[in-house]
Amino acid sequence: MDYSELIAGEFHLRPQQVRAAAELLDAGNTIPFIARYRKEATGSLDDQVLREVAERLEYLRNLDRRRGEIEKALTEQGVMTEELRARLAEATALSALEDLYRPFRPKRRTRATVAREKGLEPLALWLMMQQAGDPRAEAEKYVSAEKDVPDAEAALAGARDILAESVSDDAALRGELRELLSREGILRTAAAKEEDSVYSMYYDFSEPVRTMASHRILAVNRGEREEFLKVTLEAPEEKALAAIRRAFVRGNSPAAGQVAEACGDAWTRLIFPSLEREIRGALTDRANEAAIRVFSENLHQLLMQPPIKGKMTLGVDPGFRTGCKLAVVDENGRVLDTGVGFFTLPGNERGKAAAAQLIRGFVRKYGITAIAIGNGTASRESEQFIASLLPELPGVAYMIVSEAGASVYSASKLAAEEFPDFDVTQRSAVSIARRMQDPLAELVKIDPKAIGVGQYQHDLKQNELTAALDGVVEQCVNQVGVELSTASAELLSHVAGIGPALAKNIVAYREEAGLPSRASLKKVPKLGPRAFEQCAGFLRVADSRNPLDATGVHPESYDAAKKLLERLGYELKDLSRGGLPEIGRKARAYGEEKLAEEIGVGLPTLRDMLDELCKPGRDPRDELPRPVLRTDVLEMKDLTPGMELTGTVRNVIDFGAFVDIGVHQDGLVHISRLSDRFVRNPGDVVKVGDVVKVWVVSVDEKKKRIALTMVKDKM
Repeated sequence: MDYSELIAGEFHLRPQQVRAAAELLDAGNTIPFIARYRKEATGSLDDQVLREVAERLEYLRNLDRRRGEIEKALTEQGVMTEELRARLAEATALSALEDLYRPFRPKRRTRATVAREKGLEPLALWLMMQQAGDPRAEAEKYVSAEKDVPDAEAALAGARDILAESVSDDAALRGELRELLSREGILRTAAAKEEDSVYSMYYDFSEPVRTMASHRILAVNRGEREEFLKVTLEAPEEKALAAIRRAFVRGNSPAAGQVAEACGDAWTRLIFPSLEREIRGALTDRANEAAIRVFSENLHQLLMQPPIKGKMTLGVDPGFRTGCKLAVVDENGRVLDTGVGFFTLPGNERGKAAAAQLIRGFVRKYGITAIAIGNGTASRESEQFIASLLPELPGVAYMIVSEAGASVYSASKLAAEEFPDFDVTQRSAVSIARRMQDPLAELVKIDPKAIGVGQYQHDLKQNELTAALDGVVEQCVNQVGVELSTASAELLSHVAGIGPALAKNIVAYREEAGLPSRASLKKVPKLGPRAFEQCAGFLRVADSRNPLDATGVHPESYDAAKKLLERLGYELKDLSRGGLPEIGRKARAYGEEKLAEEIGVGLPTLRDMLDELCKPGRDPRDELPRPVLRTDVLEMKDLTPGMELTGTVRNVIDFGAFVDIGVHQDGLVHISRLSDRFVRNPGDVVKVGDVVKVWVVSVDEKKKRIALTMVKDKM
């Protein structure tokens, strides 16, 4: 089925954009390739929109498969009607399909099943007609010791069970009640045990389900799972019962009274428990989606933090008893030297003197200008020691680097292959230094879930989280581009169309024969024409004889690029001189539409080409604010309310942002203090990696809490 119209309406796109995206995806093209090199077909849809369209398309196709399964089951049961077929065709949500199938789905043995076995269904139908007559007298006809129906009351009870199940199975009614609960339901929580805990704020808490924030949903779920909380859904019961009776009760006859009683039972015993599970599940799904979105946005910002290029770096993995591991890394990430410094334990003056001499020697010998300190155990003591050395090390600055995931990498098979002669902590020191130099190249070696820029990540649907985060890594790697001559297999594996096995083949071939150009990729074993088409544009070869290999221009457009250069009075060799800064102005003077037509490309491709030729090998991360390199150190006791500081955003969550202000403990800027305007989503104001000005609101040294504000007036 063609879902282009439906998806286009939901995403405010043109149907032809969705249709083109679906066709390209179905043909096996990767999302980065479509977003970058098929803009004419999709109307320049970006990676994120393409992923959302792909997910929605998959959902609708799965819905179609389920619709087919239900239609087949109903046909085999002999209950399919044209009306039912039409209603199935109209359903655009899985819950609507399942509601329609519910009356016919094979059920486990229920009270209604037992009543039918006792022959009470005709009595139930008689009651549902709600005609004049005495229900008790009618029920006497079904009294049978053999069928375990001892009296009229038992017969009526069984008939009501059948009616209650029929009421519960009504698709239209379930839809109405689901909407009512979603709109007016209240989630209430209470203490399940009398002891203080991190969930104490939820010991007497209530909130409408429609407004409940995702972090509160996840907190409540976890508190319930850990048996600190009792959670209930409070329904607008009178409205719900009125809706049910309105649908099934007619008049005031005694039979209508029986139907009304069955309606009440249906709500209490069948409908509400079922819908409560659904609503709780829907809340969790909503929170899951929101948390994954926050995690994805934070990861994107973290991976896209500007690299600190051209600096000889000393990586410091802090520790107490075993000392601080040190690693000297050159501008390209190559390890030059390692060592251990014992400078964090109090009173160890001899160890501190030896460590100072070692670090001063590293700085003089290798020309170190940047020191990266991990933010784990002993970080504050390491920072104080390093800062104390800086006055005698002119030109050297330090930066606190997040260690999240560093231990995972250090103990991994990948790290063991990369540094077989190093122990785990030495590998961590190298990773910390490289994280500062090029966050993207280093962090792709770590499972994104281990990087620590999300909230309640262990409570989320892991398959969905993994897929979303892998998509972010893929997007970032391809957006930046990868240098083919030096990239690790792990980095190459995230390039569109490559993957882990092919990445290893590329590295093995490069080590054996070299890869002097993009075209030489075609000689790599198992890298066929399709893979080359998908990956070539994202790989750079800085020293290639063809200057276009160092740009984001795809090889399929090389002929067009040469024509473009000729039309504007350039030669290919001109690119090797650092780019053509005037090419955009010349193209506009020539006429971009005329130029695009003459060289045989679309306008979006032409403009991308001009950007690349203007500045070959440009890194989009270079346009972002630089991380803060420090030369001094603060402690929590140094902070006072009103103090102005510059910090780096470390994590963005639903209720605010955590900011590193150089005191080892990140401070929280609550959502209410992010802006002087109302903020619905903190991600609209700040991103991970942003350098921001903050003011101290309060400091609690005992609880290690720092409250900050980005609005000076909100103290």
